[in-house]
Amino acid sequence: MKSYFSRSISTVLSILLTFTVFSSATAGNFYQDVQITFGGDQRAKILEGGRLLDLTLDQASGSGFQSNNEYLFGRFDMQLKLVPGNSAGTVTTFYLSSLGAGHDEIDFEFLGNSSGQPYTIHTNVYSQGKGDKEQQFHPWFDPTTSFHTYSILWNPQRIIFLIDNIPIRVFDNNEAIGVPFPKNQPMKVYASLWNADDWATQGGRVKTDWTKAPFTASYRNYNANACVWSAQSSSSSCGGSTQSSSGSQSWQTQDLDAKGRNRIRWVQQKFMIYNYCADVKRFPQGLPPECKRSRF
Repeated sequence: MKSYFSRSISTVLSILLTFTVFSSATAGNFYQDVQITFGGDQRAKILEGGRLLDLTLDQASGSGFQSNNEYLFGRFDMQLKLVPGNSAGTVTTFYLSSLGAGHDEIDFEFLGNSSGQPYTIHTNVYSQGKGDKEQQFHPWFDPTTSFHTYSILWNPQRIIFLIDNIPIRVFDNNEAIGVPFPKNQPMKVYASLWNADDWATQGGRVKTDWTKAPFTASYRNYNANACVWSAQSSSSSCGGSTQSSSGSQSWQTQDLDAKGRNRIRWVQQKFMIYNYCADVKRFPQGLPPECKRSRF
């Protein structure tokens, strides 16, 4: 993978030199913050006193976990180190989702590939059960050799996807032109590692090599700076107070500044490999209305 990643190293360094590193609140503890949803203790292991969680996939099963809390808006950060080597057919996820047929969802999915090929970072947004808003990227780094921070910022105005605090995608609230936006359904945080070799790698042409199993992805430093939803009282921990645009609650009104707009243009010009807003064959009757308002 060295040749692939070396092409961009000088550009990355110049960006990082001008980049102010995001300092999150104290990271959570997996023992306290999440519950294992499938795979059991054999495949989902909490380590280092609750700071690290490893998910494992073998031919019998994958594994996953979900947050104990539900949230209605927030900033969600997770550090991931993805499956190394030949990860073809595997999918590692970090996403938000509500329940039910008309569910909302905000996705980071990491599609594995053959050894030496870059991962595909797949993003999508569902509102009221409808998605079809995919954008995909190749990383500008090797996501298997060290941890990187993947963040979802979700407020009533927009959703921002970030990697190491560099924005890669913005999905604005365009309800004014008839585009549904996830803002009424509380969501939990989910993560999983599972086999999807019917579609994940080169459209399913490359299958999972089970001789390389078990596959392991690692999660650490989970942090939810967010509004906790209480189903019992149908209320949010943020209440009806005036939203702050400074300090630890800056995510509530956050948008991109000039540097953020420059960074997202760099990512989308250099590393975007699919954008539903450019897929005219997929939408023969015309692109979705929000695509006409795309800023990047």
